[in-house]
Order: sequence, then C-alpha cells, then structure tokens
Amino acid sequence: MPKMKTKSSAKKRFKLTASGKVKFKPANKRHGLVKRPKQMKRQSRRNEVMFDSDAKNVVRFFLPNGL
Repeated sequence: MPKMKTKSSAKKRFKLTASGKVKFKPANKRHGLVKRPKQMKRQSRRNEVMFDSDAKNVVRFFLPNGL
C-alpha cells in the first residue's frame, strides 16, 4: 500500500502543537476590513486551538504524518 500524503493546503493552514493539538488562524482578516467590527478584527489576529472533534478529522485525513 502506498504512503499517505499530507495535503498541501493543510500544511499551509494548520500547525500541530507539541501535545498534538491543532492550531489555526481565524478567517475574516483578508479584505473588506472596513466593514468588520473592531472586535472581530482584534480576535482574528491570534492563532486559536481547534476543538478536539474537528482536530481529530484534520489530523486523520489531512495531516497523517504530522508536520
């Protein structure tokens, strides 16, 4: 059976922490920032940790080898 490849798009969007959690950057920060509330822009600056149920699917299907 061939090796499982890591999805290239997932490499750019997600990072794994040392404990195996998945970090990601929130959306709504690219364009049209004038019409976004200040709170949304401020909260989108930092990385966030994904919920466990979603993180399991990301690791299983997109990042089988980790990063």
